[in-house]
Amino acid sequence: MTAPLASRLRGFGTTIFAEMSALAVATGSVNLGQGFPDYPGPPEVLDVARAAIGTGADQYPPGPGIPELRAAVADHRQRSCGSPAYDPDTEVLVTAGATEALAAAMLALLEPGDEVVLFEPIYDSYSASVAMAGGVIRPVPLHPPEDGAGPWTFDEAELRAAITPRTRLLLVNSPHNPTGTVLSGEELAVLAELATTHDLVVLTDEVYEHLVFDGARHVSLATLPGMRERTLVVSSAGKTFNVTGWKVGWVCGPAALVAAVRTAKQFLTYVNAGPFQPAVAAGLRLPGAYFTGIARDLQYRRDVLVAGLRDAGLPVISPRATYFATVDVRGVQPDGDGLAFCRALPERAGVVAIPTVVFYTPEHAALGRHLVRFAFCKNDAVLAEAVERLRRLA
Repeated sequence: MTAPLASRLRGFGTTIFAEMSALAVATGSVNLGQGFPDYPGPPEVLDVARAAIGTGADQYPPGPGIPELRAAVADHRQRSCGSPAYDPDTEVLVTAGATEALAAAMLALLEPGDEVVLFEPIYDSYSASVAMAGGVIRPVPLHPPEDGAGPWTFDEAELRAAITPRTRLLLVNSPHNPTGTVLSGEELAVLAELATTHDLVVLTDEVYEHLVFDGARHVSLATLPGMRERTLVVSSAGKTFNVTGWKVGWVCGPAALVAAVRTAKQFLTYVNAGPFQPAVAAGLRLPGAYFTGIARDLQYRRDVLVAGLRDAGLPVISPRATYFATVDVRGVQPDGDGLAFCRALPERAGVVAIPTVVFYTPEHAALGRHLVRFAFCKNDAVLAEAVERLRRLA
Protein backbone atom coordinates (compact mmCIF):
# COMPACT_ATOMS: atom_id res chain seq x y z
CA MET A 1 0.00 0.00 0.00
CA THR A 2 1.32 3.41 -0.97
CA ALA A 3 1.21 5.96 1.80
CA PRO A 4 1.13 9.37 0.08
CA LEU A 5 2.34 12.45 1.86
CA ALA A 6 -0.45 14.45 3.46
CA SER A 7 -1.45 17.39 1.29
CA ARG A 8 -0.47 19.93 3.95
CA LEU A 9 3.18 18.76 3.69
CA ARG A 10 3.46 18.53 -0.07
CA GLY A 11 6.21 20.82 -1.23
CA PHE A 12 8.30 20.15 1.88
CA GLY A 13 10.77 17.61 0.53
CA THR A 14 14.42 17.11 1.44
CA THR A 15 15.81 20.41 2.68
CA ILE A 16 18.39 22.37 0.74
CA PHE A 17 20.71 21.96 3.74
CA ALA A 18 20.78 18.20 3.28
CA GLU A 19 21.43 18.55 -0.45
CA MET A 20 24.26 21.04 -0.04
CA SER A 21 25.88 19.24 2.90
CA ALA A 22 25.93 16.03 0.86
CA LEU A 23 27.46 17.95 -2.03
CA ALA A 24 30.15 19.30 0.30
CA VAL A 25 31.09 15.76 1.38
CA ALA A 26 31.03 14.40 -2.16
CA THR A 27 33.30 17.15 -3.53
CA GLY A 28 35.54 17.81 -0.53
CA SER A 29 34.30 21.38 -0.39
CA VAL A 30 34.40 23.83 2.50
CA ASN A 31 30.85 23.85 3.89
CA LEU A 32 29.67 27.41 4.47
CA GLY A 33 26.07 26.32 3.97
CA GLN A 34 24.55 25.00 7.17
CA GLY A 35 24.82 27.32 10.15
CA PHE A 36 26.69 25.41 12.82
CA PRO A 37 30.01 26.36 14.46
CA ASP A 38 32.96 23.99 14.17
CA TYR A 39 34.70 25.08 17.38
CA PRO A 40 33.76 24.07 20.93
CA GLY A 41 31.65 25.90 23.44
CA PRO A 42 32.84 27.26 26.79
CA PRO A 43 34.41 24.70 29.16
CA GLU A 44 32.24 26.01 32.02
CA VAL A 45 29.27 24.58 30.11
CA LEU A 46 30.84 21.46 28.61
CA ASP A 47 32.32 20.32 31.91
CA VAL A 48 28.92 20.40 33.62
CA ALA A 49 27.45 18.20 30.89
CA ARG A 50 30.31 15.71 31.16
CA ALA A 51 29.84 15.49 34.92
CA ALA A 52 26.08 14.97 34.55
CA ILE A 53 26.40 11.98 32.20
CA GLY A 54 26.26 8.74 34.16
CA THR A 55 24.11 10.26 36.91
CA GLY A 56 20.38 10.52 37.45
CA ALA A 57 20.37 13.30 34.86
CA ASP A 58 20.42 10.57 32.19
CA GLN A 59 16.80 9.76 32.99
CA TYR A 60 13.62 11.67 32.15
CA PRO A 61 13.79 15.24 33.42
CA PRO A 62 10.55 16.94 34.53
CA GLY A 63 8.20 17.68 31.65
CA PRO A 64 8.62 21.48 31.76
CA GLY A 65 12.41 21.17 32.19
CA ILE A 66 14.53 20.98 35.32
CA PRO A 67 13.80 23.77 37.83
CA GLU A 68 17.45 24.90 37.75
CA LEU A 69 17.30 25.62 34.02
CA ARG A 70 13.90 27.29 34.11
CA ALA A 71 15.12 29.61 36.88
CA ALA A 72 18.30 30.36 34.91
CA VAL A 73 16.28 31.20 31.80
CA ALA A 74 14.04 33.58 33.75
CA ASP A 75 17.00 35.27 35.45
CA HIS A 76 18.93 35.57 32.20
CA ARG A 77 16.01 37.14 30.36
CA GLN A 78 15.68 39.77 33.05
CA ARG A 79 19.41 40.53 33.15
CA SER A 80 20.12 40.58 29.42
CA CYS A 81 16.89 41.95 27.92
CA GLY A 82 15.37 43.95 30.72
CA SER A 83 12.34 41.68 30.40
CA PRO A 84 9.66 41.77 33.06
CA ALA A 85 10.23 38.85 35.43
CA TYR A 86 8.96 35.47 34.26
CA ASP A 87 7.79 32.91 36.81
CA PRO A 88 10.03 29.84 36.28
CA ASP A 89 7.24 27.50 37.38
CA THR A 90 4.46 28.68 35.08
CA GLU A 91 5.97 30.99 32.45
CA VAL A 92 9.05 29.09 31.23
CA LEU A 93 9.05 25.83 29.27
CA VAL A 94 12.15 23.89 28.14
CA THR A 95 11.92 22.39 24.64
CA ALA A 96 13.93 20.32 22.16
CA GLY A 97 15.54 23.36 20.65
CA ALA A 98 13.84 26.44 19.28
CA THR A 99 12.49 24.37 16.38
CA GLU A 100 10.26 22.33 18.66
CA ALA A 101 9.22 25.42 20.59
CA LEU A 102 8.03 27.09 17.40
CA ALA A 103 6.28 23.97 16.09
CA ALA A 104 4.56 23.30 19.41
CA ALA A 105 3.36 26.91 19.55
CA MET A 106 1.83 26.63 16.07
CA LEU A 107 0.14 23.31 16.90
CA ALA A 108 -1.19 24.69 20.16
CA LEU A 109 -2.45 28.05 18.98
CA LEU A 110 -3.63 27.73 15.37
CA GLU A 111 -6.97 26.50 14.14
CA PRO A 112 -7.21 25.28 10.52
CA GLY A 113 -7.23 28.30 8.23
CA ASP A 114 -5.74 30.71 10.76
CA GLU A 115 -3.21 33.05 9.19
CA VAL A 116 0.33 33.77 10.34
CA VAL A 117 2.00 37.01 9.24
CA LEU A 118 5.79 36.75 9.02
CA PHE A 119 8.72 38.24 7.18
CA GLU A 120 10.54 36.68 4.27
CA PRO A 121 13.08 35.41 3.48
CA ILE A 122 11.61 32.81 5.88
CA TYR A 123 13.63 30.28 7.86
CA ASP A 124 12.44 27.01 6.37
CA SER A 125 10.94 25.39 9.49
CA TYR A 126 8.40 28.21 9.93
CA SER A 127 6.38 27.40 6.83
CA ALA A 128 6.39 23.68 7.62
CA SER A 129 5.26 24.26 11.20
CA VAL A 130 2.39 26.48 10.09
CA ALA A 131 1.37 23.89 7.49
CA MET A 132 1.41 21.03 10.01
CA ALA A 133 -0.90 23.07 12.22
CA GLY A 134 -3.28 23.69 9.32
CA GLY A 135 -2.46 27.38 9.18
CA VAL A 136 -1.73 29.70 6.26
CA ILE A 137 1.33 31.95 5.96
CA ARG A 138 1.04 35.55 4.87
CA PRO A 139 4.60 36.61 4.01
CA VAL A 140 5.79 40.21 3.99
CA PRO A 141 9.10 40.82 2.18
CA LEU A 142 12.10 42.35 3.86
CA HIS A 143 13.82 44.60 1.33
CA PRO A 144 17.64 44.74 1.12
CA PRO A 145 19.44 48.08 1.28
CA GLU A 146 20.09 49.55 -2.14
CA ASP A 147 23.71 50.37 -1.31
CA GLY A 148 24.40 47.08 0.48
CA ALA A 149 25.38 48.93 3.65
CA GLY A 150 22.17 49.43 5.61
CA PRO A 151 19.71 47.03 7.20
CA TRP A 152 16.96 45.11 5.45
CA THR A 153 13.59 46.77 6.10
CA PHE A 154 9.90 46.08 5.61
CA ASP A 155 7.34 48.29 3.94
CA GLU A 156 4.78 49.28 6.56
CA ALA A 157 1.98 49.43 3.99
CA GLU A 158 2.76 45.88 2.83
CA LEU A 159 2.73 44.70 6.43
CA ARG A 160 -0.62 46.31 7.19
CA ALA A 161 -2.12 44.87 4.00
CA ALA A 162 -1.07 41.35 5.03
CA ILE A 163 -3.27 41.40 8.15
CA THR A 164 -6.81 40.15 7.59
CA PRO A 165 -9.69 39.07 9.85
CA ARG A 166 -8.23 35.53 9.73
CA THR A 167 -4.85 36.63 11.10
CA ARG A 168 -4.18 34.89 14.41
CA LEU A 169 -0.45 35.15 14.95
CA LEU A 170 2.50 37.42 14.16
CA LEU A 171 5.83 35.59 13.90
CA VAL A 172 8.90 37.79 14.32
CA ASN A 173 12.49 36.64 13.86
CA SER A 174 14.99 39.23 15.05
CA PRO A 175 17.95 39.03 14.80
CA HIS A 176 16.85 37.63 11.46
CA ASN A 177 18.03 34.51 9.66
CA PRO A 178 19.06 34.60 6.82
CA THR A 179 19.44 38.37 6.33
CA GLY A 180 21.28 39.22 9.56
CA THR A 181 19.14 42.28 10.12
CA VAL A 182 18.10 43.53 13.57
CA LEU A 183 14.72 45.23 13.75
CA SER A 184 14.91 48.84 14.92
CA GLY A 185 12.96 50.41 17.75
CA GLU A 186 10.71 52.15 15.23
CA GLU A 187 9.98 48.88 13.43
CA LEU A 188 9.24 47.08 16.68
CA ALA A 189 6.85 49.86 17.66
CA VAL A 190 4.92 49.32 14.42
CA LEU A 191 4.68 45.59 15.13
CA ALA A 192 3.51 46.23 18.69
CA GLU A 193 0.84 48.65 17.52
CA LEU A 194 -0.49 46.19 14.95
CA ALA A 195 -0.47 43.30 17.43
CA THR A 196 -2.48 45.22 20.00
CA THR A 197 -4.86 46.80 17.47
CA HIS A 198 -5.69 43.43 15.87
CA ASP A 199 -5.42 41.39 19.09
CA LEU A 200 -2.74 39.09 17.70
CA VAL A 201 -0.64 36.54 19.53
CA VAL A 202 3.05 37.25 18.90
CA LEU A 203 5.73 34.57 18.60
CA THR A 204 9.32 35.82 18.59
CA ASP A 205 12.34 33.75 17.54
CA GLU A 206 15.35 35.29 19.28
CA VAL A 207 17.96 32.50 19.04
CA TYR A 208 20.61 34.96 17.79
CA GLU A 209 19.90 37.44 20.57
CA HIS A 210 23.54 37.61 21.72
CA LEU A 211 25.21 37.53 18.29
CA VAL A 212 24.78 41.19 17.36
CA PHE A 213 27.54 43.38 15.85
CA ASP A 214 28.69 46.93 15.21
CA GLY A 215 27.02 48.41 18.26
CA ALA A 216 23.55 47.28 17.18
CA ARG A 217 21.21 46.31 19.99
CA HIS A 218 18.68 43.52 20.08
CA VAL A 219 15.42 44.49 21.78
CA SER A 220 12.83 41.83 22.51
CA LEU A 221 9.35 42.75 21.31
CA ALA A 222 8.01 41.36 24.58
CA THR A 223 9.57 44.29 26.47
CA LEU A 224 7.47 46.93 24.70
CA PRO A 225 4.41 48.30 26.53
CA GLY A 226 1.41 46.00 26.29
CA MET A 227 3.34 43.17 24.63
CA ARG A 228 4.32 40.83 27.47
CA GLU A 229 0.81 39.49 27.92
CA ARG A 230 0.47 38.48 24.24
CA THR A 231 4.03 37.40 23.37
CA LEU A 232 5.80 34.04 23.46
CA VAL A 233 9.58 34.45 23.36
CA VAL A 234 11.64 31.57 21.95
CA SER A 235 15.39 31.14 22.28
CA SER A 236 17.93 28.35 22.70
CA ALA A 237 21.40 27.37 23.84
CA GLY A 238 22.72 26.16 20.49
CA LYS A 239 23.87 29.46 18.99
CA THR A 240 24.92 31.04 22.29
CA PHE A 241 27.12 28.19 23.54
CA ASN A 242 28.15 26.49 20.26
CA VAL A 243 26.12 23.37 21.09
CA THR A 244 23.63 23.19 18.25
CA GLY A 245 23.43 19.40 18.57
CA TRP A 246 22.20 19.51 22.16
CA LYS A 247 18.81 20.89 21.07
CA VAL A 248 17.96 22.74 24.27
CA GLY A 249 15.54 25.59 23.78
CA TRP A 250 12.84 27.36 25.75
CA VAL A 251 9.67 29.41 25.60
CA CYS A 252 8.89 32.32 27.92
CA GLY A 253 5.53 34.03 28.12
CA PRO A 254 2.30 34.49 30.04
CA ALA A 255 1.21 31.36 31.88
CA ALA A 256 -1.85 30.66 29.73
CA LEU A 257 0.10 30.74 26.46
CA VAL A 258 2.98 28.68 27.87
CA ALA A 259 0.49 26.10 29.19
CA ALA A 260 -0.99 25.82 25.71
CA VAL A 261 2.44 25.22 24.18
CA ARG A 262 3.22 22.65 26.88
CA THR A 263 0.07 20.73 25.96
CA ALA A 264 1.35 20.23 22.41
CA LYS A 265 5.02 19.80 23.37
CA GLN A 266 4.36 16.91 25.77
CA PHE A 267 3.13 14.79 22.85
CA LEU A 268 6.10 15.64 20.61
CA THR A 269 9.35 14.87 22.46
CA TYR A 270 7.86 14.88 25.97
CA VAL A 271 11.31 15.63 27.42
CA ASN A 272 14.88 15.85 26.11
CA ALA A 273 18.53 16.51 26.85
CA GLY A 274 18.60 15.49 30.53
CA PRO A 275 22.39 15.81 31.07
CA PHE A 276 22.56 19.00 29.01
CA GLN A 277 19.94 20.96 30.90
CA PRO A 278 22.12 21.65 33.98
CA ALA A 279 24.97 22.58 31.65
CA VAL A 280 22.85 25.16 29.85
CA ALA A 281 21.73 26.53 33.21
CA ALA A 282 25.40 27.04 34.12
CA GLY A 283 25.97 28.78 30.79
CA LEU A 284 23.11 31.21 31.25
CA ARG A 285 24.64 32.27 34.56
CA LEU A 286 28.02 33.13 33.03
CA PRO A 287 29.09 36.78 33.47
CA GLY A 288 28.16 39.39 30.89
CA ALA A 289 31.71 39.42 29.52
CA TYR A 290 31.11 35.98 28.01
CA PHE A 291 28.15 37.17 25.93
CA THR A 292 29.86 40.33 24.70
CA GLY A 293 32.93 38.24 23.92
CA ILE A 294 31.11 35.78 21.65
CA ALA A 295 29.61 38.65 19.67
CA ARG A 296 33.03 40.29 19.29
CA ASP A 297 34.59 37.00 18.15
CA LEU A 298 31.86 36.34 15.59
CA GLN A 299 32.05 39.91 14.28
CA TYR A 300 35.74 39.27 13.53
CA ARG A 301 34.82 36.09 11.62
CA ARG A 302 32.16 38.00 9.71
CA ASP A 303 34.71 40.61 8.67
CA VAL A 304 37.13 37.93 7.40
CA LEU A 305 34.50 36.31 5.21
CA VAL A 306 32.98 39.58 4.00
CA ALA A 307 36.41 40.79 2.84
CA GLY A 308 37.01 37.50 1.03
CA LEU A 309 33.62 37.59 -0.68
CA ARG A 310 34.23 41.12 -1.91
CA ASP A 311 37.64 40.11 -3.22
CA ALA A 312 35.86 37.35 -5.16
CA GLY A 313 33.63 39.91 -6.87
CA LEU A 314 30.56 39.14 -4.79
CA PRO A 315 28.80 42.26 -3.44
CA VAL A 316 27.92 41.62 0.19
CA ILE A 317 25.08 42.89 2.33
CA SER A 318 27.06 42.89 5.55
CA PRO A 319 24.94 41.50 8.40
CA ARG A 320 24.43 43.21 11.75
CA ALA A 321 23.86 39.86 13.52
CA THR A 322 23.64 36.05 13.18
CA TYR A 323 25.95 33.60 11.41
CA PHE A 324 25.29 34.62 7.81
CA ALA A 325 26.30 37.03 5.06
CA THR A 326 24.21 37.49 1.91
CA VAL A 327 25.74 38.14 -1.52
CA ASP A 328 24.44 39.13 -4.95
CA VAL A 329 25.79 36.61 -7.48
CA ARG A 330 24.84 38.45 -10.68
CA GLY A 331 28.40 39.66 -11.18
CA VAL A 332 29.75 36.09 -11.44
CA GLN A 333 26.57 34.26 -12.55
CA PRO A 334 25.33 35.95 -15.74
CA ASP A 335 21.77 34.64 -15.48
CA GLY A 336 21.54 35.63 -11.79
CA ASP A 337 20.40 32.15 -10.76
CA GLY A 338 21.52 31.69 -7.16
CA LEU A 339 20.44 28.05 -7.01
CA ALA A 340 22.46 27.18 -10.12
CA PHE A 341 25.38 29.14 -8.69
CA CYS A 342 25.31 27.13 -5.45
CA ARG A 343 25.09 23.81 -7.26
CA ALA A 344 28.09 24.72 -9.43
CA LEU A 345 30.16 26.43 -6.72
CA PRO A 346 31.74 23.22 -5.32
CA GLU A 347 33.27 22.49 -8.72
CA ARG A 348 34.12 26.11 -9.46
CA ALA A 349 35.65 27.01 -6.11
CA GLY A 350 35.38 24.10 -3.66
CA VAL A 351 32.90 25.94 -1.39
CA VAL A 352 29.26 25.26 -0.50
CA ALA A 353 26.65 27.95 0.21
CA ILE A 354 22.84 28.13 0.38
CA PRO A 355 20.65 29.85 -2.26
CA THR A 356 18.47 32.42 -0.54
CA VAL A 357 15.59 31.75 -2.94
CA VAL A 358 14.68 28.65 -0.88
CA PHE A 359 13.66 31.00 1.94
CA TYR A 360 11.00 32.70 -0.21
CA THR A 361 7.47 31.73 -1.18
CA PRO A 362 6.82 31.25 -4.92
CA GLU A 363 5.02 34.58 -5.13
CA HIS A 364 8.13 36.47 -4.01
CA ALA A 365 10.85 34.13 -5.34
CA ALA A 366 12.11 36.73 -7.81
CA LEU A 367 13.20 38.89 -4.87
CA GLY A 368 15.70 36.26 -3.72
CA ARG A 369 16.65 34.54 -6.97
CA HIS A 370 20.04 36.27 -7.25
CA LEU A 371 20.98 36.05 -3.55
CA VAL A 372 23.13 33.46 -1.76
CA ARG A 373 23.84 32.92 1.95
CA PHE A 374 27.29 32.09 3.34
CA ALA A 375 27.91 31.07 6.98
CA PHE A 376 30.93 32.50 8.81
CA CYS A 377 30.61 30.64 12.14
CA LYS A 378 33.74 28.61 11.31
CA ASN A 379 37.25 28.37 12.72
CA ASP A 380 40.09 30.52 11.41
CA ALA A 381 41.65 27.81 9.24
CA VAL A 382 38.34 26.94 7.56
CA LEU A 383 37.50 30.58 6.86
CA ALA A 384 40.99 31.22 5.48
CA GLU A 385 40.71 28.21 3.17
CA ALA A 386 37.22 29.24 2.03
CA VAL A 387 38.37 32.80 1.27
CA GLU A 388 41.35 31.52 -0.71
CA ARG A 389 39.13 29.23 -2.77
CA LEU A 390 36.50 31.90 -3.40
CA ARG A 391 39.13 34.18 -4.91
CA ARG A 392 39.14 31.81 -7.90
CA LEU A 393 35.84 33.41 -8.89
CA ALA A 394 37.33 36.89 -9.28
